[in-house]
Amino acid sequence: MFAYLAFTTLLVITPGAATAVVVRNTIDGGRPRGMAAAVGVLCANVSYATATGLGMASLFARVPLAFAVLQFGGALYLGWLGLRGLWKAWRPAPAGSDPLMARAVEDPSPRIDPSPTRNGFGQGFVVNLLNPSLATFYLVAVPSFLPDQAINSLRYVEYASIHVTMAFAFHSSWVLGFDQFRKTWASPRGRRILETLTGIALIALAIKIAF
Repeated sequence: MFAYLAFTTLLVITPGAATAVVVRNTIDGGRPRGMAAAVGVLCANVSYATATGLGMASLFARVPLAFAVLQFGGALYLGWLGLRGLWKAWRPAPAGSDPLMARAVEDPSPRIDPSPTRNGFGQGFVVNLLNPSLATFYLVAVPSFLPDQAINSLRYVEYASIHVTMAFAFHSSWVLGFDQFRKTWASPRGRRILETLTGIALIALAIKIAF
């Protein structure tokens, strides 16, 4: 158990594609959208844990191309999010929009727009669902800590629950931290810098995953 906890903690605290998407949504839409992305990541984790318990490993063994599709699909989606973030950061802003943007960021009780919140959830879910690192974790790493690689066991449920809980707690802390950080960079120039950095990070992750 200690070895699994140490390994999972190292995995969870290492920023990856899911972390980048959670941070980007927090910067773009504040705490509501960031938490929606974190919940999307959570649901993808639960989906992978469930699918592995039901025999997803046999699918990848029979159809090796499926993992390649997963890998490059995730890379393409991350790259698209990064490019869209760069476009949003550097496109000309509509006249008179900057003061309203700054005021919305500084508002301690903003109205929650359900559409961006749904977008945050969808991005978190899709990015993590197409994350080959997550697939490798559940298909290879978790079984290696189980006696006789017994996926259909209560120990597997326990281990999967530990990862899901730790990952959600970690992503939630990123949301809370970057929500405060976002408020200190409420100016249009500050937002442009943050969105540019997150866009570049997403593109870099896409290249890393693809190759």
